[in-house]
Amino acid sequence: MAEETPESSGTSLLHNSADTSSKPRHFLKDVVFHGKFQLLNSLTPEENTQCQHGLYFQDGERRVDYILTYHIKKPSSSRSNRQSSRFTDNAFTRSLRRGTARLGRPPQPRGDPEVASQDHSMDYHEDDKRYRREEFEGNLRDMGLELEKDEDTKTPGVGFVKIHAPWHVLCREAEFMKLKMPTKKVYEVKQCSGVGAKINTLVNKATEPLHPNVEENRGQHVKHLSYAFSREKQHLFDLSDRDSFFDSKTRASIVFEVLKRTKCTKAKYSMGITSLLGSGVYTAAYPLHDGDVDGENVEPNDRKLLYEEWASYSVFYKYQPIGLVRKYFGEKIGLYFAWLGLYTQMLIPASLVGVIVFLYGCATVDNNIPSMEICHPRNNITMCPLCDRACNYWKLKEACGTARASHLFDNPATVFFSIFMALWAAMFMEHWKRRQMRLNYEWDLTGFEEEEVSALLSDHPRAEYELCVMQKSLKKEHKTQKTEKEKLTCRDRLPAYMTNIVMMLLMIGVTFAIVFGVILYRISITAALHMSNNPTTRSNVRLMVKTTAAIINLVVILILDEVYGAVARWLTVLEVPKTDRSFEERLIFKTFVLKFVNAFTPIIYIAFFRGRLVGRPGSYLYVFESYRMEECAHGGCLMELCIQLSITMLGKQLIQNNLFEIGIPKLKKLIRYIKSKRRSFQEEEREKKLQRYETDHFLEPFAGLTPEYMEMIIQFGFVTLFVASFPLAPLFALLNNIIEIRLDAKKFVAELRRPVAARAKDIGIWYNLLRGVAKVAVIINAFVISFTSDFIPRLVYQYMYSPDGSMHGFVNHTMSYFNVSDFQDGKEPMDPHHLGYQVEMCRYKDYREPPWSNTPYVVSKEFWAVLAARLAFVIVFQNVVMLMSDIVDWLIPDIPKDISLQIHKEKILMVELFMKEEQGKMQFIDSMTPCDGKGRNNHAPIARSRSIPHTHSHTHANNF
Repeated sequence: MAEETPESSGTSLLHNSADTSSKPRHFLKDVVFHGKFQLLNSLTPEENTQCQHGLYFQDGERRVDYILTYHIKKPSSSRSNRQSSRFTDNAFTRSLRRGTARLGRPPQPRGDPEVASQDHSMDYHEDDKRYRREEFEGNLRDMGLELEKDEDTKTPGVGFVKIHAPWHVLCREAEFMKLKMPTKKVYEVKQCSGVGAKINTLVNKATEPLHPNVEENRGQHVKHLSYAFSREKQHLFDLSDRDSFFDSKTRASIVFEVLKRTKCTKAKYSMGITSLLGSGVYTAAYPLHDGDVDGENVEPNDRKLLYEEWASYSVFYKYQPIGLVRKYFGEKIGLYFAWLGLYTQMLIPASLVGVIVFLYGCATVDNNIPSMEICHPRNNITMCPLCDRACNYWKLKEACGTARASHLFDNPATVFFSIFMALWAAMFMEHWKRRQMRLNYEWDLTGFEEEEVSALLSDHPRAEYELCVMQKSLKKEHKTQKTEKEKLTCRDRLPAYMTNIVMMLLMIGVTFAIVFGVILYRISITAALHMSNNPTTRSNVRLMVKTTAAIINLVVILILDEVYGAVARWLTVLEVPKTDRSFEERLIFKTFVLKFVNAFTPIIYIAFFRGRLVGRPGSYLYVFESYRMEECAHGGCLMELCIQLSITMLGKQLIQNNLFEIGIPKLKKLIRYIKSKRRSFQEEEREKKLQRYETDHFLEPFAGLTPEYMEMIIQFGFVTLFVASFPLAPLFALLNNIIEIRLDAKKFVAELRRPVAARAKDIGIWYNLLRGVAKVAVIINAFVISFTSDFIPRLVYQYMYSPDGSMHGFVNHTMSYFNVSDFQDGKEPMDPHHLGYQVEMCRYKDYREPPWSNTPYVVSKEFWAVLAARLAFVIVFQNVVMLMSDIVDWLIPDIPKDISLQIHKEKILMVELFMKEEQGKMQFIDSMTPCDGKGRNNHAPIARSRSIPHTHSHTHANNF
């Protein structure tokens, strides 16, 4: 017998209307249950509390597992008139009107005939959307889901479809999705013994205050054996409480899978939920949060617990309740926060070592011979002008402050720190793989393969893809009058691919152009400030120019980050990827390339190009024939690199990662609240509490984890790529991440709609990006130490040219002579007597022959010796550090030994469980089968292995 839907039951509703008209509305509820309307007495207010909050259907028993929202055409009559008589327009009468409409009889308008004529002339597109909704919802009922509509909400213009998955649907879909569920079988988790157990006990006692107050975070000595759910083997699972066997996260993911598989087939072209959302048939689809996080008489729920023990800044020093995060949000989000937590923990030793290296530089600055020589009062070295005409000759001792500050970051300890950070990155990767495997075991993902899920999801194309295929089919059908199944080919996507290439190159070119513009700014401002009459301004030209240029770079980076994010998404949409996974991977690649280039191009210029494309006095390199390329300070470009790196890193963390993440969601929420026009409600309606699904409707939709991962990957680049120039980078990253964890937690718990739980075994492509950044970091740090710092020139001087093996005379050794008479016309200083005497020779930092040699101003043999040493250091450093990283990778196993043993034990116990079940079946069959006179069964033996899962572990059962 076909199920009777609300839309098709107009006659029966009409028959029951007389019975309901004489009863108050709050005593009667119209409920759709298996397609039949039943009039039920409402529950008492105490029993109906959860129903009133929107977590349950009107009967107060069936839980709302998912919500679909759609646009309702604004009524032309005054809403307040209908609000005063709510019974006359309740769900019962709305269903009656829908039923009569389905029977071909349009609902008779009430009230003013002009208003009725306006309502009757409904827009064609609204009719089409309503028709698609009715068909889709009918198909959902055919799939076994139960629906309930609510259009009398306090959110005008929005209707809600509440979806409930009954037990048989949950069981069917759990089996189809191969969900692992805990069985009745419980086994003891093997604990450490001996010295290891005592150490673990001491550590647990010491860290007890750091653990959150949640049950999932406490150590468990027993674990339920898990097995893929099967309807044939329901006896293996503890089904004593069916309501809690599938938690809300699992129920929502099951309903979401059904929504993705259900199609609108009566329309001209098949449309799924993604197409329905994309075309505006439905405006949103989301699961509900478990309840409120604050307020009076809030019932305990996982969301409230997460808000108190995870999303509060007062618990910043505690570990995260990762188990509860996974239980509420799913494995994919749980893995992100587990990775972020481990990354933050690993930053603690890196920060300590970085602070020690910085303090070592502070402690040894007074004993640094090169800076002492520069700062010596009797130092009478005259330096060549830093710019043409406007700049004068200057004394080397004026660079005393810069030289002393450079030593804080340019000392032998920074080489050690670079090696340490390379090994740290390798250990972080290995530690994460072990942590990931432990989580896979604890979350019962050891047998889960993403390829299986990919196969399940392969038939769920994105809405944009279906729309393009539909348009292509329409064009082809119009030409050939034939209907064939179409798909997008490379030829269809060729214009999008060409646009992608051109736009990516254009965006990278924009980044380079802006960096070049900042270079011109530094050059011109330097010359302008040197012409100032204020002596304080002239003495602080370098510091002012460096700082303002770094701030300009930061502002540009922040702006372009937002622009590039939008451009990357637009380019990915142009490609029309078929699946969400393909869309996400392409978006990640484009976003990473653009944002990485945007963040690190100014830093790479300062580290490797500034001061090397200058020329020499009398033959400088010019841009546009008037801008002389800028030089590094006498202490090297490392100090300027440190300033740029620190301002960019701190600015991005404080402004972009924290301020934007707090402000933008709140601003969007406010805008949605204003758009809802709740000001038109009557005062009593305002005071009433919104339903749970209405409250969640005002929250920000979940946009994926890509922005969260991206900002951490960029931060990881700041921590590792140029750490030789800024040893305090890990410390600032640590301080940021302590705030970031709680900020993200609060955003997920209180600011975003609840995302659909997604299963995942790892963090996917992000791990490969991390490994790539760690490998590139070794090479970049080798070049920074070798070419940006003075570490190699100091070693070459000390062991090849120093008369006594010390650093005395190093400053004089690194500077060449220039005869001022060799200046080009119009390039000499305007005030040659600025120092009080006639200058004949000035010095500049370079390895060149003096003007009195046979080959004046030609690079000297010392230059080639230092260059050879630099290249040799790069090769040796890179290979040694990578070899050490590979050794660390090899020494640390990917799977912890105890986890490997427990996984093996689980396989054995599973075999034993099925063997015992099979033996029970055989004994039952033997007891029920009649025997012949010789005591033998008349029937052939039944195969005993049919229920044994596919595993090879049973051969080792006796090892335990």
